[in-house]
Parts: sequence; structure tokens; C-alpha cells
Amino acid sequence: MAVVLEAKERPDKKHSTLRRIRLQGNIPGILYGKNIDNQMIFVSGVALEKTIREGGRHSLMTLKIGEKDYSVLLREIQRDPLRGNILHADFQAVDMSTEVDIDVDVRLIGEAAGEKDGGVLQQNLHQLTIRVLPANIPPSIDIDISHLQIGDTVTVGDINTGGKYEIIDDPSEVIATILPPQQEEEIHSGEQQEPGHPDAEEGRETTPES
Repeated sequence: MAVVLEAKERPDKKHSTLRRIRLQGNIPGILYGKNIDNQMIFVSGVALEKTIREGGRHSLMTLKIGEKDYSVLLREIQRDPLRGNILHADFQAVDMSTEVDIDVDVRLIGEAAGEKDGGVLQQNLHQLTIRVLPANIPPSIDIDISHLQIGDTVTVGDINTGGKYEIIDDPSEVIATILPPQQEEEIHSGEQQEPGHPDAEEGRETTPES
């Protein structure tokens, strides 16, 4: 069930109007879509942040403007680069019988068996683009990695979509892999080394997160 977000029309796009809307705790935006006229609107900042937090950034929403309801996707948000608060939001009205292309977050579930043996999990893709009916948009694409051993990978082609959506990304793209434990490099100076341990050993370097 889509989350309902109430919106109101705004009279213009003057800077003074936008400033007043934001000072009142609201977020200016625009509603657009096929077969509808663009509408300048604003929504409650608290309500939009809650909707994103609970339903997900790319979830289907019902935008209520007066007596009219629109099935919408939040296509773009602009945030203040310093404070992080939302400055503007673009909503696209969608036809529930027509597929849309949308990015969905990838979530890795579980701890890989290879990690327990010292392997390092590397996630290469954090989002995938899918083609899907609006009602079938998943909040995330969950992938169970608990069975992965050192050296194993998960590719786009390994994902079981259940026939609910089509993944647009290349099937051969690697989503995640379990790297072998990083070994300390042996230094070969050409000289015969004395047996035993050096006075000071460097700590093991860890692989940075991608």
C-alpha cells in the first residue's frame, strides 16, 4: 500500500515564495507526468523525510493535492550540501499499468561463510536499475550471501527476480565478491635473512571499503 503524502499548490516560483515556504518547514516541489500539466507544489518537510525513511527513497507514493490523488515516484531531491536538508523535490505521476525504469538499493543479507574464514567482503554495486510496474517496486533487492566462500562472487545474472521485474544492468556485472585474506608481502632484498622474527612487525593492512 502506497504511503499518502499531502501537498498544496504554490502560487509561483519566486525566490521570496520559496524562502517563505522553507522557513515554514515545507519543501517546494513540482509534480509532472504524462497527460497532466506541471503543478508547482509544496509538502511538509517532516512528512517527506518520514515517508522516505519508512517507505524508501524510490517507493511508490500517493500524492494528495486537494481532492485529487496521484500515484507518484520521487524522481529527484535536492539537498543542502552543508546541512543535508531537502531543498526541492520532483514527483513524477505514473500510470499503474505502465512499467517504469527506477534505481533500487541492493542489500546484502547475512555473513558470508568466507568472511568467517578471514575473507573480505567487497560490494561493487549498491544500486540496480530495474523495469517494473509501479505497484511491484521492491523497497530493496535483498541478496543472501551467507553461502559465499572465499573467491565466490554474486553477479547481476544470479538474482532471482521472481518474474516481478526486469534488471536492466549487464548480467555479468559483479555485485559482491569474497576476497582472500590479504597477506603481508615478503621483502626480498637479495640478501640472506636471519631466521626468527624482526624486532618490529607492521600490522596487517585491511582492504578499504569500496
